[in-house]
Amino acid sequence: MFRSRLFVAVGVCSLFLCSVAFAQAPRNDKTAAAPAQTVVIACQNLWDGRSDTLRHDVSIVIQGERIEKMVDHLVKADEAGNYGFQGAKTLHYMSNDPNSTCMPGLIEAHTHILLQGDITAADYDEQILKQSVAFRTILAVRNAKRSLQYGFTTIRDLETEGAGYADVDLKKAINQGIIPGPRMFTSGRAMDVTGAYPVLGYAWELQPHLPKGVQEVDGVEGARKAVREQLSYGVDWIKVYSDRSYNLRPDGVLDDIPTFTVDELRAIVDEAHRERHKVASHATALNGVHNSVVAGVDSIEHGDYIADEDLAMMKQKGTYYVPTLFVGEYVAQGRGGVWPKMIAVNEETVRRAMKAGVKIAFGTDVGGFDWSITPAKQFATLVKVGMTAKQAIQTSTITGAELVGMADQIGTLEPGKLADVITVPGNPLADVTVLEHVTKTWKGGVAE
Repeated sequence: MFRSRLFVAVGVCSLFLCSVAFAQAPRNDKTAAAPAQTVVIACQNLWDGRSDTLRHDVSIVIQGERIEKMVDHLVKADEAGNYGFQGAKTLHYMSNDPNSTCMPGLIEAHTHILLQGDITAADYDEQILKQSVAFRTILAVRNAKRSLQYGFTTIRDLETEGAGYADVDLKKAINQGIIPGPRMFTSGRAMDVTGAYPVLGYAWELQPHLPKGVQEVDGVEGARKAVREQLSYGVDWIKVYSDRSYNLRPDGVLDDIPTFTVDELRAIVDEAHRERHKVASHATALNGVHNSVVAGVDSIEHGDYIADEDLAMMKQKGTYYVPTLFVGEYVAQGRGGVWPKMIAVNEETVRRAMKAGVKIAFGTDVGGFDWSITPAKQFATLVKVGMTAKQAIQTSTITGAELVGMADQIGTLEPGKLADVITVPGNPLADVTVLEHVTKTWKGGVAE
């Protein structure tokens, strides 16, 4: 497929003329004068994201998009219908379920909002070759809404799989209130070396003209240029694919073929960090992980196998680990080969990472499995491999917030933070599966 570029000439006004234009811009007096709306969420039970136990009968008072205060009683209206808060209107919510629990909105650190499942190569090719970017974006709008319904108020979307920078446009539409959706961190096209990423396997005469799931990047200078290009289109994170072609050795080590050289990876990381952005590395096995950690990436994605020395290096460097356990189970039987065996390898790697003190963030690779399934199913998997319920949930709250650079804004319920709140039908510290049945979501104080 040949692509054309559209060059738009943009006129530049003088500082004086621009100042006059801005000074004369009409003011929306109605918006400016509107009193702040108060939202009160009365919680029979509440988990703040840090405590070991639930609090009971707590009300979250929200002004604008932030938590103003939390009071130790269930706020109710007086006989005149007033709640005692300043503002034009007070919205009040209390669940009819006495077992309902309020808790922080969840953070999904590895999604593909423009992908609808790719158990097999045929599933993937069907989307890349037969669905237009416009149609895929329409499906992504649906997925954005689903994300909120599942309780995920923030996501890090790790590439569009052949849909260009449609994720950046989707983020803009959400931020402007055009469509409902989670707070998004985007990575656009992602990067891999020539000949290593689908669409592959078609006649060689056609191959140069077929779309690719990534931007093909080669060499140190090519790597730096690609980072600059992707950042110019508005991505938040740089995503690289650092390995491919997995096989399980007799000694239990999951081996691979590395893609980028260490020098290329270092150039990508250096350029991204120089421009104050971070790098996520798809690194599933031995060499991809090692090269990525040495190069200084900020997060290892998947990491089905990580050598002990690399776990130690990740701990020392503060590299985040985002194990996508659920998708591994989901696609294993359909893909066959080594994939079913990788499940146990991945589970053991997570246990070793916990023991090594590596920071683990929640990510499922949803899009690799269909969006009709809630990513919250992975919480039970994390508990199965040895986490407590609290530890498993905190991968998607406190640690997730740290990963995306918003620890001071989201991840816990505290005054001053963004009012990202969800309700679940039970005690999540006793049973993480209640997270699979979110009953209400607020993002920035707005009920979704």
